[in-house]
Amino acid sequence: MRPWRPLALAAAALAALGLAGCTSSSTDDEPQVVVTTNILGDVVTEIAGDEAHVTTLMKPNADPHSFEISAQEAATLDDADLLVSNGLGLEEGLQQHLDRATEEGVAMVIAGDEIHVLDYSSGDALGTPDPHFWTDPARMVDVVEAVEAALGAVDGVDPVVVEKNAEAYLDELDALDAEMTSAFAAIPASQRALVTNHHVFGYLADRFDFDVVGAVIPGGTTLAAPSAADLRDLATAIETSGVPTIFAESSQPDRLVQVLASEVGIDVDVVELFTESLTEPGEGADTYLTMMRENTARISEGLTR
Repeated sequence: MRPWRPLALAAAALAALGLAGCTSSSTDDEPQVVVTTNILGDVVTEIAGDEAHVTTLMKPNADPHSFEISAQEAATLDDADLLVSNGLGLEEGLQQHLDRATEEGVAMVIAGDEIHVLDYSSGDALGTPDPHFWTDPARMVDVVEAVEAALGAVDGVDPVVVEKNAEAYLDELDALDAEMTSAFAAIPASQRALVTNHHVFGYLADRFDFDVVGAVIPGGTTLAAPSAADLRDLATAIETSGVPTIFAESSQPDRLVQVLASEVGIDVDVVELFTESLTEPGEGADTYLTMMRENTARISEGLTR
């Protein structure tokens, strides 16, 4: 059942912008929405449809923890009718610009403020908020509803059209959730263990009853680095759990994971997942829905081989 909840409507800013390299053509009087990450950019674009021009700052295959923007792109945040960000500390290289836009009174949806947040359960980030909520499609429902409400309040946007677009996307999320539930149900409980480059699957584990054995990078950010002791501890955990596969993220080189697999000294496959960024078209994960379906298939196959 879809979890509905009341949402406050965001106030609309009264500015328009033009930006080279946008996701679609724009006119001066068209409502402008700026989105930080490409995962949220894809979702917001589906909700906006033809009602607003959506600019996504993060390029395909980028790392959200470290990507930065130009001065021209930074200026668009102040002029946007609506700004959508992930929050929870994900956009580390962008935070100063987001703080400035907030101070300027730009209407904003911070996706992390709209969901039930989980804290990291292990590693250097223990007890701090986990920003990787999109690995649970049920939490994305709350984000879609928040964007629908805020976008519908923007001058020049038809809220009826936005509501229709949002309802269609919520149906897609319901279908995705059902597919993931069915696929993961086929994995025996004793084999539901995940190891990745860094902690990114806490929400998926919470939603679909997986055990996150550990991560090569123990912190919540790809900017951290593992120590020799971290690798030894994780190798022990992998041997104890007997996982047949460890997963490398597409936004990170898998060298560390390959080294770990060698140090464990057992037959462990390394499978690439799409986790923190969408790809270019044709590279396997050019939309949020495609990314989640591909990851579901790879996790299911990797843990049942």
